[in-house]
Amino acid sequence: MTVRQLPLPDLVRHCRRLGVSGVGLWREPVRKYGTEAAARLVRDAGLTVTSLCRGGFFAASRDPAPVLADNRAAVDEAAALGTDTLVLVSGGLPPGSKDLAAARARISDGLAALVPYAADRGVRLAVEPLHPMYAADRCAVSTLDQALALAAPHPAGRVGVVVDTYHVWWDDRAPAAAVRAAASGRLHAFQLADWTTPLPAGVLTGRGQLGDGVIDLRGWHTLVDAAGYTGPVEVELFNDTLWSRDGADVLTETVTRYLTHAAPRP
Repeated sequence: MTVRQLPLPDLVRHCRRLGVSGVGLWREPVRKYGTEAAARLVRDAGLTVTSLCRGGFFAASRDPAPVLADNRAAVDEAAALGTDTLVLVSGGLPPGSKDLAAARARISDGLAALVPYAADRGVRLAVEPLHPMYAADRCAVSTLDQALALAAPHPAGRVGVVVDTYHVWWDDRAPAAAVRAAASGRLHAFQLADWTTPLPAGVLTGRGQLGDGVIDLRGWHTLVDAAGYTGPVEVELFNDTLWSRDGADVLTETVTRYLTHAAPRP
């Protein structure tokens, strides 16, 4: 999504040019290109799909059947792409509801219903907490502690969490939760984005390029590495300004910014 303006073949080509060995994909462009075709494209280029985003939205509807069906489809797509990680954005309040506790209970129930299906296909479920400003409409899971509590009833190899710096940097309990997640094998995805101020009018598409904001990106990277995380590091930027630019330039800039502002020092 950082360079959503690039068609998948161009994305793959420029990742190879820059020495980027893996890419996190989103379902919409994958479906548009064709899941099997996208899997062949990435595989033939020698790249890996680090994660697929997104399943979830368990809490956004009072009817669990279509939600479960869509999540099973997402699991199947992840398996076809060869990734073992499906990111879950859990959903906010159903229309007309103000019952946050019920929404979170619905998320727990939906997750439990999906786990056996995903396990049979070798796909881990990664619960992503989103910043509290998204609790009403996108994700009622707002902290890493909440995400870990949802994961706890299930084996660590089946259900874990996502640490996205954009969403958790503000929480003084999040570093300790990230360490627990990494040390216990529940940190299934680690994503970087910066927080800039003032916030843009469209907060959904206002994630800052690495180094443009206030988050200690290198500190977070060093923290999870020291706690035992050895998985891929993804950069996920929803940013209208970046999307308006040449995608190849943005990708090159992002790699440079990662090395400058986020990669742990030797």
